[in-house]
Amino acid sequence: MLALYQSLLRLYPGPYRDQFAKEMITVFRDVEADARQKGNFATAKFYLREISGLLRGAIAEHARRILGGHLTFPLLSRRFTMRSEFRFPKSTAFLMIVILAGVVLAIQRADAIRASVHDVNPPVVTIQPTHLTFLPTMALMFLAVYIAGAVGWIVLFALRRSGVHRLSEMSSTPERP
Repeated sequence: MLALYQSLLRLYPGPYRDQFAKEMITVFRDVEADARQKGNFATAKFYLREISGLLRGAIAEHARRILGGHLTFPLLSRRFTMRSEFRFPKSTAFLMIVILAGVVLAIQRADAIRASVHDVNPPVVTIQPTHLTFLPTMALMFLAVYIAGAVGWIVLFALRRSGVHRLSEMSSTPERP
């Protein structure tokens, strides 16, 4: 099956094949070994998924090369395609939620301040110090986000170091079963 996979890799454009072929073959061997341990059904499912993915990927790469790199192909795209385009970090959604929460909190505090000040002439009045709870709340929120970011960075830094450490212990030639 590996020979068929290697021959199907020739369907990809040359530069793409030069860049990713060795890695694709190594991953194919590793996952094939895992699928064989799970039984015949898992192995057949793996082969079907890999061959269809390889054909779909080759068509997508040729189309991307001909039509331009910034076009998307909804029928050909998959969740795990190898592209070098910019992607938003996963933390973006969390940060957007934090910003939205801050805006909602600011609106609520503004409504509370407006409700505490009665309509009087002149319209400009001094706000009592007891109504200024927004700044400490925002400071506390920023501190919490800063601490969460620092903890996340420390965890990612530790994982990167342990990952590099594991990679340095690996042999450069794949072992065949």
